[in-house]
Amino acid sequence: MVNIPEPYIIHYPKIVALADEAGNHVELVEFFDCVGGAMWSKHHYVQSPVVKNVRCVGQTIRYLLAPGTVDLALEGSRFPAGISSCIVDKSEIAITYIGMGGGGVGAAACRSGAIGVLRSRSDESGGGKVAGSTIWLPRMQRILIGVDDTDTPEEGATWTLVHNIAKAVEDEHSVYLSHTIVQLFPVPYRTKNCVGLVAEFATTDPDGLTERFQMLLERYTLSKKTGMAVYTGFTPSQDVLAFGWNVKRGEIDPGLLENLRDPNLRIVMDGRGIIGAVAALPFYTNYEEALELCSGKT
Repeated sequence: MVNIPEPYIIHYPKIVALADEAGNHVELVEFFDCVGGAMWSKHHYVQSPVVKNVRCVGQTIRYLLAPGTVDLALEGSRFPAGISSCIVDKSEIAITYIGMGGGGVGAAACRSGAIGVLRSRSDESGGGKVAGSTIWLPRMQRILIGVDDTDTPEEGATWTLVHNIAKAVEDEHSVYLSHTIVQLFPVPYRTKNCVGLVAEFATTDPDGLTERFQMLLERYTLSKKTGMAVYTGFTPSQDVLAFGWNVKRGEIDPGLLENLRDPNLRIVMDGRGIIGAVAALPFYTNYEEALELCSGKT
């Protein structure tokens, strides 16, 4: 007979938190193992005043949080669990969960042992108890790495290379969060499909992450025209977003990139693919817009 050592606990595999430079905005990223439990949390936690937005991205639920602490008026079935506090300091982000019954198990026992949690404090949970926990996570920042033009008409595929490099550069300081294929305007000199790629990371070591990614990209690219761009910041600026849409809508003058002034944007590999690499950045996790094929008329 199979033995289940913890029959009433489902451990979250990993939890990550990243903040903007001022500490006014936090994104809590929970990697989940049980889709039902994750969707239940997504449905109820959004009722907390601390939670400003919630969405599912792949195997993660992402909560956009405003730092602060509130008292939650929990009510069975209607509002049985939520996030009651988000505190940001220089190096850590503390998240407090509370829930009733099974929601208390999720709030207390299930999250405390996730990879990424530095330490935790939890109540006894289960049955009809109201229980909660506070977890402390490293304060990370978002790094977006855009890449284009790594293949040739004979071999290669940029989207696969970027994913494999992103997995390879993960370590205790950097977490690979997402991979987005961005459809660009089909210019005549494309390989075939004309897409750029953006890989998203949460990191406490942006320079080391960038260096390792560049090293592997230079090693494995098949093209002499590869472009690699890095954006450091909570959300790409409106100027970078406008540039991305211009590249999706038509062939552009390379001078548009030269005129793009954003202190958070860094050009790492300046081949012809740099246009698509920069254009991909603002579309990370926005899959519908990223994959839209524009006619060039709008």
